[in-house]
Amino acid sequence: MVIRIKARAGESAEQMMRRFKKLCEKEGLTKEIKKRAFYEKPSERKQRALRKAVKRRQQQALIAANPRAAKNPRAKARAGGR
Repeated sequence: MVIRIKARAGESAEQMMRRFKKLCEKEGLTKEIKKRAFYEKPSERKQRALRKAVKRRQQQALIAANPRAAKNPRAKARAGGR
């Protein structure tokens, strides 16, 4: 994955760096670098994937039980159906 930035007319180095950082963030490059900064054992990777799947299932169950939660994930189901 190669990210290339061409200097625009009248653009300073700071502005170019800002655009570069935004592109790196958009491509997920910074997240990937942070993820690979330390070795992760395969068992830890599986545990993390399992936790992520459980969280996703809980979120889907919450949305199914409370349709308002689809718009606002932090919305709590109220007693009495209000």
